[in-house]
Formats: sequence, C-alpha cells, structure tokens
Amino acid sequence: MDIKLHEIQVRDIVNGYVDSAENGVVGYGGKLNIRPAFQREFIYSGKQRDEVIRTIMKYFPLNVMYWVKSGEDSYEVLDGQQRTISICQYVNGDFSIDHLAFDNLTNTEQKQILDYPLMIYICEGNDKEKLDWFKIINIAGEKLSNQELRNAVYTGEWLTEAKKYFSKTQCPAYQIAGEYMNGSPIRQDYLETAIKWIAIRENIEIEDYMSKHQHETNCSELWLYFQSVINWVKVTFPTYRKNLMKGLEWGIFYNKFGTEKYDPKVLEMRVVELLDDEDVTNQKGIYEYLLDGNERHLNIRLFTPKMARTAYERQKGMCPKCGKHFQIEQMQADHITPWSKGGKTISDNCQMLCEDCNRVKSNI
Repeated sequence: MDIKLHEIQVRDIVNGYVDSAENGVVGYGGKLNIRPAFQREFIYSGKQRDEVIRTIMKYFPLNVMYWVKSGEDSYEVLDGQQRTISICQYVNGDFSIDHLAFDNLTNTEQKQILDYPLMIYICEGNDKEKLDWFKIINIAGEKLSNQELRNAVYTGEWLTEAKKYFSKTQCPAYQIAGEYMNGSPIRQDYLETAIKWIAIRENIEIEDYMSKHQHETNCSELWLYFQSVINWVKVTFPTYRKNLMKGLEWGIFYNKFGTEKYDPKVLEMRVVELLDDEDVTNQKGIYEYLLDGNERHLNIRLFTPKMARTAYERQKGMCPKCGKHFQIEQMQADHITPWSKGGKTISDNCQMLCEDCNRVKSNI
C-alpha cells in the first residue's frame, strides 16, 4: 500500500459538505465519501465533538486522519469520520460551543478555523490492503466493536441494506423490537444480535453468514427472520415486563421452540406464579424455563447451612436412600418434595443425601 501525508485545510474539507442521512455523507467538493458502507454511524458525544472544535480553535494538533483513493479524483475516509463530521457540522451551523455557533464568530476566528491544516494520510492499495489497514489503525480512539470490524470486512450492497434495517437511529428493528434488545443500533448491536441468531439457526458463525450473503442485493432473509422472532415473542408472551424480557436471547429460543404450540394464557399464569415464588432467585430465567423445563434457569434457592445442619441431626447422619452414615461435609441438602411438585425450600422439606444418592436422584 502506498501512503503519503498531505496537509488539507478545513475550508477544503467542508466545501460541498452534504449529510444525506442513509444516502451518505460527502465533503471536499463532493470528492470525499465521509461515511463509506463499512463505516459506523456518527457516535461522538457532545463533549467529544466539542473537544475537536476546541482543539482547532486553539490551533493545537489534531490526530492524523486516513483517506483511501477510491477513484481517479475521489476518496473515502478510512479513519477520522467522527472528527471530520464534527468539523463539518460546526462550520455548517449544526451546533454551537459555549453558546457560539460558527456564524457568531468574528471573521478572524472563522478564518482561523477554515485555515486550520488537517494532517491526512492518503492511501492507495487493493481492497484487502485497505481493510487490513482499517482494522490496524482503529485499535486506538473510539474503539470499534466486533460487528463494526466485521462490517469493514464484509462490505457490500447486502450490508448497506442490512444497516438500513438494523443500524440507524429509530431504524425498523428499533421500532418493532427496541423493548427486547440490548445495546444501540448505531453501535451495530442490533445487527450483530440478529445475525448471531440466524447464524446459530444455520449452525454457522456470524462471519460465515456475512460472507455467504455479502454480494447479495438485499437482506430480506435476515429481516423476515428477525420479524418472525419478535412476532413470536409478542404472541407467546404478550405481557411485556422490561426488567425480565429485555436482552434475552429470543432468537435462540425461537430457533429451538418456535414451532411448538403454547397457550399464552397458561404461560402468563405460570409467569405470575413463578414471580411470586420466593424460591426463584433468577426471575430473568423464567421464560427459558417455561420453554424447556430446565430448573437451572431459575437458580432455585438453596437450603441454608442451618437448615442442612438441622436435617443432618434429625437423620443422625444417615442417608435415607442408601442407609449409610456420612459426615455432614459428605452430604448435600435436597428437597424431600421436589420444587417442581410444590416443595418449598424450608427446613421441614430438607433432607441430607450422600453425593451418590443425590446425583442419582437428580438424574431421574
């Protein structure tokens, strides 16, 4: 890869600046693609954005940026999108600092900003070299997420379409599933989760799924699948509980149980019962438990050491299953009447079994 350092003034960068949202952001007289397909959305906080402008106002050095040549006289921002957009937005009058917008500055102050030289490395090379370099230079600054790095590798029309559904503020995925998803669309969390779910269904990795679909012209399969997952959740568990339902692996549940028949009313009754059960210490596990019946999801409350000691003394150290005597350290507290059959974690329902007998009972 050929890399050369250039000094380019702010006035040249902001010339022709246009932010067309989903259709892209350009500057430098229309020759610079500020937000290529592999780049993230604008994520700088107000404080970070302001610091970029203050650095320029004080004529302090700003970290170098990287462009790549994409044509005879066209470029793409390889690194520095957040800083470039911050600069363009300020000069464009999109925000102010200390109650002063760019138009409120004196001519001298405006000229100082517009004359500020940005240090930019312009790189030329093949696609693989560009993307490899992109990953290397992004180990500093606003660290890329794993999905943002994947986006850099598997860029193409499929990814562009997928980002419209999953990676924009107020995107369709947020509109229908924001209550169920963790993370942020613009940090690619929604896209990563959706691809992870469908990749697991196909028993492949996220990278394999993106590689498989990279050169397709639409992401209909992914979007239809995601809608199916969310519709299934809303029909199966129609009563929404934010603290319990947000962030669960609903796609994985759908992959396993989406074809089963459930009565939402019966499930809701069980949810209410389990929420009222003091022995259930992991309420977020209720939904997965109702689907697969595995009590481990609930973290059923354990007997206290005092309960265990009382039961041990009552049994005189004898295991009621095998009839042998053991030290208390060799025994385990167990429900006489199983929790699944209404047994509670109370002293009267506690028995001490030897490890072997308890293991056999647990496997029945």
